[in-house]
Amino acid sequence: MTSTPELVTAVRSTKQFLTYVASGPFQYAVAEALRLPDSYFADFRADMLAKRDLLAGGLERAGFKVFRPAGTYFITTDIRPLGESDGFTFCRALPERCGVVAIPNAVFYDHREQGAPFVRFAFCKRMGVLEEAATRLKTLAG
Repeated sequence: MTSTPELVTAVRSTKQFLTYVASGPFQYAVAEALRLPDSYFADFRADMLAKRDLLAGGLERAGFKVFRPAGTYFITTDIRPLGESDGFTFCRALPERCGVVAIPNAVFYDHREQGAPFVRFAFCKRMGVLEEAATRLKTLAG
């Protein structure tokens, strides 16, 4: 950080405590979550796996190479099997092509060219939304 010595000192003093302590609202949320029955978490996991598998299947049928995640609600895909190589261009055109949106993974890379052929899709949506997305994505299949 570049600033006046006074501001740098103030920010560093505050940052020191933020690094070691979760913010208050998150502490209340975690306390509430710890009161939930184990079945809540088992059901949540099953629901997320079903959503992941639904969208992953739709992406595979559309021609994407799919990397099924084990710990996130984003599915990373390789667009090269679709004859594409630039995630930015692909993602800008995707809503017009089939009414679905994706994020180019290159934004998460230090060397963007390494992430160019990869895009990700979120599956933390209602099942009906994912079913519709899978149907729309079929239009990309060659």
